[in-house]
Amino acid sequence: MQLYIGNKNYSSWSLRPWLLMTQAGIAFEEIRLRLDWSADSDFKKTLLRLAPTGRVPLLVDDGFAVWDTLAIVEYLAEKYPDKKLWPTDMRARARARSLCAEMHAGFGALRESFPMNIEASLPEVGERRLRESAAVASDLHRIDDMWSRQLEASGGPFLFGAFCAADAYFAPVCARITTYGLPVAPQTRGYVERVFGLPAMQAWCDAARAEHDFIAEDEPYRTAGG
Repeated sequence: MQLYIGNKNYSSWSLRPWLLMTQAGIAFEEIRLRLDWSADSDFKKTLLRLAPTGRVPLLVDDGFAVWDTLAIVEYLAEKYPDKKLWPTDMRARARARSLCAEMHAGFGALRESFPMNIEASLPEVGERRLRESAAVASDLHRIDDMWSRQLEASGGPFLFGAFCAADAYFAPVCARITTYGLPVAPQTRGYVERVFGLPAMQAWCDAARAEHDFIAEDEPYRTAGG
């Protein structure tokens, strides 16, 4: 299998399946493309030859393309049932999918205000945007409450006990909390630290910091008035 991803410093969507597959020990070839959304870019041309979306992440298994992170996770869960990518209990599995779907479809204010940027430390941006936007503050409150409740229910160390797809799905939010110094409850902070302690997450972050590839479109806060 090949997994097409974008820049590790910026591509939050790419992080999800990469982290899940790497941490679970699923073998794949990583193909990293420099993010460039212009229609005539090599990034777009390469991806459009494989799938109609022209986006990352993209999983290709023996020539068969699977796009969108939820679809990729479900494909992998069916292909590798022994890896237990979802919780084994039916209700826990349904709850994990509910949380992933909520993340997949929501939290737009937080996403827009706090793009993933592994190498950066921008607590001043976090403080200012939380102060300026009630929507951003509401998104963060929901995530903080969601994680705290789920960790209490499962007993940890991850959202459903053992590491699973839900943790991979929320890893980019952990990165945002760290980069922007976002205030969260101690239980949530501990969870973020455990996600960053995963060998696969450490490998991703090391590679992200080594890229040194500034993409202005992904760093709007560095522009005047951003």
